[in-house]
This record gives sequence, structure tokens and C-alpha cells, in this order.
Amino acid sequence: MRLIEVLKPQNIKIPLKSNTQETVIRELLSLICSDKTAQDVDEIYNAVIEREKIMTTGVGRGVAIPHCKKKNCHEFAIALGIHPAGIDFKSIDNQPVKIIFLLVGPEDNPGMHIRLLSRISRLIAKESLRESLLKAKSAEEAFQQIKEDEEKSFENLSQ
Repeated sequence: MRLIEVLKPQNIKIPLKSNTQETVIRELLSLICSDKTAQDVDEIYNAVIEREKIMTTGVGRGVAIPHCKKKNCHEFAIALGIHPAGIDFKSIDNQPVKIIFLLVGPEDNPGMHIRLLSRISRLIAKESLRESLLKAKSAEEAFQQIKEDEEKSFENLSQ
């Protein structure tokens, strides 16, 4: 499954307004929950925060991938936020986070959850994509950057 099949342009926010890890997660959740993917925002928020307590999802290089699986999530959803100044996400490299992908999904499909996390990680490992996302002026532009990069990745995998 491609990210662009789950990430919708309306679930991309540039720039994020919040300035803390907790408020950024709420801001991104409000995008996902507004389209009825998930019903109980507070329950999902608590699950994401509990996951963060186990180990930070600030993976380094200015990126965080907070995520959770919950029974009341009816389908997978991804939100993307760009915070140009960066926020403290307690990242493994102790650097501010500027690119945040939030993934939520049903708990009865852990394989798909792992595949989506892997796809995000693989794409965001490319410095060129990170740089282009940070330069994006709109949700549509960021979505297009991901779409183009993902298409190149799929072409390379099929050769």
C-alpha cells in the first residue's frame, strides 16, 4: 500500500501552529478525526501519548512518527504536519522535530500498521524529500512531493 492511498491532502498542515509535542499531536489528530476515521479523539490521543512514554517516536533528522493502534479506529489514517521552527519531541538525536507524520489505525491489522510505518521511514530517510517537504508552501505541494517520490520508489522496486 502506498502512503498516498492513506495520506489525504486535507490531512496535511503547513505550518503547524502548536509548539509542544502534546499540542502538535492534538492538532494532527483533529485533522484525522474530522473525517470520521476515528471517533474518540481523547482515547486516541491518550494511546499516542502512552506510546510516546514507552519510547520516543522522534526518529532523528528532524522527523517524528507518532502512532497508535486502537479498536475504535475504523481505518488507517495518516496526518502530516510541518513545523518550520521545530519543536522538542525528545528525539533520539536531541534535535528539534520539523516533520511529523501521525499514523493511527485499527488494532486488528498490525501487519499493515508496520508496513505503513516502514514506508514512512523509508521515504523520509531521503534527505531530498525532507528538504522539499520543509520548503513546501501548501498541503497540495507536500502531497505532490510525496506522491512523486513514492512513484520513483515503486518504479525502482519493480525493476
